[in-house]
Amino acid sequence: MMSGMPSLTRAEATARAATVTVTGYRIDLDLTGAGDTFRSRTVVSFDAEPGASTFLELEPVELLSATLNGAAVDASALAGERLTLEGLAAGNELVVEGVMRYSRSGEGLHRFVDPADGRVYLYAQMFLDGARRIFPCFDQPDLKAPFTLTVTAPADWIVAANGELDGEPVDGVWRFRTTKPLSTYFASLIAGPYHACTDEHDGIPLAIYARQALAEQLDEQSAEIFTITKQCLDRYHEIFDVRYAFGHYGQAFVPEFNFGAMENPGIVVFRDEYIFRSAVTDGEREQRAMVIAHEMAHQWFGDLVTMAWWDDLWLNESFAEYLGSRITAEATEFTDAWTTFAMQRKAWGIRADQRPSTHPVAPDDVSDTALALLNFDGISYAKGAAVLRQLVAYVGDKAFLAGLNEHFAAHAYANATLADLLEAISRSSGRDLSAWAGLWLRSAQVNTVRAEVERAEDGTYAQVTLVQTAPDDYPTLRPHKLFAGLYDHGADGVVTLRKRVEAELDPERDGGRTVLPELAGEPVADLLLVNDGDLSYAKIRLDEASADAVPRILPLLDDSLARAVLWSSTLDSVTDGERPVAELVTLVLAALPVEREVVVIEDVLRTTRDLVDRYPAPETRPAALELLAQACDRLVAAAEAGSSRQLAGVRGLVGATTDTARLRGWLDGDAVPQGVAVDDDLRWLILYRLVVLGAAGADADAVEAQYEADRSAFGEQWAARCRAALPDADAKARAWDYLINDPDASNRLLEATAQGFWQPEQLAVVSPYAERYFTDVPQMLARRGGMSGERVAVMAYPSVVVAAETRRLAAELMASRDISSIMHRVVTDGDDDVRRALLARG
Repeated sequence: MMSGMPSLTRAEATARAATVTVTGYRIDLDLTGAGDTFRSRTVVSFDAEPGASTFLELEPVELLSATLNGAAVDASALAGERLTLEGLAAGNELVVEGVMRYSRSGEGLHRFVDPADGRVYLYAQMFLDGARRIFPCFDQPDLKAPFTLTVTAPADWIVAANGELDGEPVDGVWRFRTTKPLSTYFASLIAGPYHACTDEHDGIPLAIYARQALAEQLDEQSAEIFTITKQCLDRYHEIFDVRYAFGHYGQAFVPEFNFGAMENPGIVVFRDEYIFRSAVTDGEREQRAMVIAHEMAHQWFGDLVTMAWWDDLWLNESFAEYLGSRITAEATEFTDAWTTFAMQRKAWGIRADQRPSTHPVAPDDVSDTALALLNFDGISYAKGAAVLRQLVAYVGDKAFLAGLNEHFAAHAYANATLADLLEAISRSSGRDLSAWAGLWLRSAQVNTVRAEVERAEDGTYAQVTLVQTAPDDYPTLRPHKLFAGLYDHGADGVVTLRKRVEAELDPERDGGRTVLPELAGEPVADLLLVNDGDLSYAKIRLDEASADAVPRILPLLDDSLARAVLWSSTLDSVTDGERPVAELVTLVLAALPVEREVVVIEDVLRTTRDLVDRYPAPETRPAALELLAQACDRLVAAAEAGSSRQLAGVRGLVGATTDTARLRGWLDGDAVPQGVAVDDDLRWLILYRLVVLGAAGADADAVEAQYEADRSAFGEQWAARCRAALPDADAKARAWDYLINDPDASNRLLEATAQGFWQPEQLAVVSPYAERYFTDVPQMLARRGGMSGERVAVMAYPSVVVAAETRRLAAELMASRDISSIMHRVVTDGDDDVRRALLARG
């Protein structure tokens, strides 16, 4: 929230919904003016209890006029971004004209000037409460209404919106047809000299938009994006009885977007990094496909049927997360999407669920919109999706889909709650889900499932028991349905799956200790893999013999999902301090060079690098980093030239090596591995590493020279990151001042600056800023607020300054009465990372 802006409470929203029924918005925007403002005229039609009062959200630069049912509304009615209305009639028409301000934070109507060519691009982002920056509205999800939009824009611009275009534009005036009823946070548009590609599928008009600077790349990649879109549409139409309900399907790739994407009906908006300008891995292509599938799932879960209040945010995000992975695996070329889910998304959920800030998937204490923003995390997304996968196993896929279709039919174009959904699936499955939901959706934290093995003298299993535990502060044990696999390492060097058994962990029945009778008498396997197939949501710990065998078994496993379960268990146990980082980097050196799944490679390198930066003592970190560099070097040598595996290895090597001569040689084109192109983004990555290391010649002048050679939006962000990474006191002071004090800085450039600032190689110069974080960042967040401010606060946390003093400063700030809920959440989580790192050190 912006400083001074009231956060809508649930009680206020409930009272307003009981008073008001919105029947329509007619919005007229004039985007032809100069400067940082635009004109907005809105007619809001609504019914109300006669004589009642209410308020709308509105944040203008200047309120030009407001009339209610023909009578002027006094300017004093607007206070604190709320327009109060008194003496309502049964039917009401509010007309408001105002001057509104463009945004640089990715919220409201964001304005971007492309450094490549000076062209101006706009896009609207209403989530969570940005609509007030564009038009007056009853800004809560359960007051849906149709929208009718007219936009006046410069003659050379393209405008696209939720509604379909109503005739060709005349004199720069774009008129759009009235939409189906939408929640205010879904209203959206793009405007600017966008490049467009169009197509059609199954009667649905399709379009893709991007900046002119990315026109060539969009033309090259549009066929793949359209193919993914069509495949996903077909699959959703196969499993859902209701077809896509919002007419056309546009997908706009826009600059400086805060999220991966936003599911606005008719005009889904993505960050334009998904239009690739340099070489990418198949993992990055798969990620784009999954985001497309995720946002399309929202057209049913979120857009067609919308949560009534933000406590059911998971009804949007968890379902889109689950279906995004499922549909990608079922409908597209990326058939191993569940491996990606296991490595990246589910691991994100487990990390978030173990923090002090953990909360249930479906919390019941979201009292206002500020608290809702805090729950936009790995629990509402990834944990919820993993829990849904467990629900499908619990009730069966047929019953699950039948329940969803009943839910859509009952609540189309309206709002629904968790109770509504559970009732539908309970009816379709014949199972009462109230107890299940209480354990999985209403309680926080994650269980650990360990294998406890008793061996007989003849080399067989006497007994195998799966032991489920829970943290002391969150002692809930849950029903789990999972598989345990026996894997043997044969004399021929091949690892084979001998047997897989199903296990149902029922704490009411077995008290947290579930015996697997099918394994009694089986020869002891080289690896007993718990949660084989990754069906359940839990931390997995192997028995001691299986854990010892992982370095031998892991490189030889054919099943990418089984490898993902092993990698995830290993990474998680190191994160928990149960195993040392040295053991992890040794495993990486042994197994990663032969890993076949590029997503596994990328995620293992990313997570291992983060642990190596913080968990070893400063004097032992160089040795761990060298082992990581050696693993990447071996991977590059073993990978096919030009392959995704090779590119992932090269990126990992650049980030880990201290061989500055080799890196400078690559910039000059010397000894570059065959198949690797030192394109714009790889060139920046190499320069960034040289800057961090303080290598001769990698200074401010080199950064500016590279920016002159790549004067693009992405080059601008890389340059900001490199400037912040320069290892001298003056550069750090300039970066910190920009980060904290520049009110006009864009969200993306602030994020890039925060990413570059903290470097474990530069502790002497950055450590003094740890104390400044706790004094300066709360002030920055109070001024900037919202999602943009939160992201910058997270990225700027001094997590590499692993010291008791950092924790003391955090504790002092969290004890302050003046700290905002967002700042408290950021510091709570950052402090937990430092706590874990200190424990790992000693």
